[in-house]
Amino acid sequence: MLSISHVTKSFGSRRALDDVSLTVDKGVVYGLLGPNGAGKTTLIRIATGITMPDSGSAMLNGHNITLDDAISIGYMPEERGMYKKLTCADQIIYMARLKGLTAKQAYQQLDFWLNRFAIREWKYKKIEELSKGMAQKIQFIQTVIHQPELLILDEPLSGFDPVNAELIRNEIKRLNSEGTTVILSTHNMTSVEMLCQQISLIDHGKIVLQGNVNDIRQQHRTGRFRVSLQTENGIQQTEVIRQEGESNNRLVERLAHQGQILSFEEVMPSMEDIFINTVSKSATNPE
Repeated sequence: MLSISHVTKSFGSRRALDDVSLTVDKGVVYGLLGPNGAGKTTLIRIATGITMPDSGSAMLNGHNITLDDAISIGYMPEERGMYKKLTCADQIIYMARLKGLTAKQAYQQLDFWLNRFAIREWKYKKIEELSKGMAQKIQFIQTVIHQPELLILDEPLSGFDPVNAELIRNEIKRLNSEGTTVILSTHNMTSVEMLCQQISLIDHGKIVLQGNVNDIRQQHRTGRFRVSLQTENGIQQTEVIRQEGESNNRLVERLAHQGQILSFEEVMPSMEDIFINTVSKSATNPE
């Protein structure tokens, strides 16, 4: 659906993106990761047609992205922006009409989403009266109300408590299951593991890691295992590291000399571990 090819973008002497390429397939949830200042927001603005690259191309469904593609894209920026004096209803209806919905369609979608989030009583409250979390919900609703083909969310869970964060994650899953392609820019590695099938990790304007989430976790295995042993001193929980060249069978034989093995499980690296290690290596080994 989205193809970014060899994109470079500079602001004065600072190169925000340096030969960045990625492909977002239709129907996936794609994680866009990276530390602050890595270039994620610049890339998103190019993907939405807000900013043009200095070189390279950004294509949506096979054509160069223009502002006309706004109808098929839903973009929720990290810097939230709503009209504080408007009511929730007026804010959402205004954005829905800008995205091409008729008045009837806009009001139908408004009621659907307010009921879905159980916030119907806030319909005529002004934006300035809302808590940060409530304002986040309104921002999310106005982003998805026109049922975009491509949904781009920049830190969508910022400001949410765990219950409401789970609510938004479930809505992202539902929208994706119904055919919406999602790009999720986030520091929340739990959300990456729960939602994303593919990721790109950007650091200092370059792609430093890219691919399928499960494949990446397999590639970063460390040979650590969590073991429960029944010994003469009772049950012991421990972690062991498989030695270089040692098979799992050999490791089990080695452990069996220490006691009866009750459980044996490989400790897979988390996306947070991989993120930290990759960014640390990028910082200590710049090109």
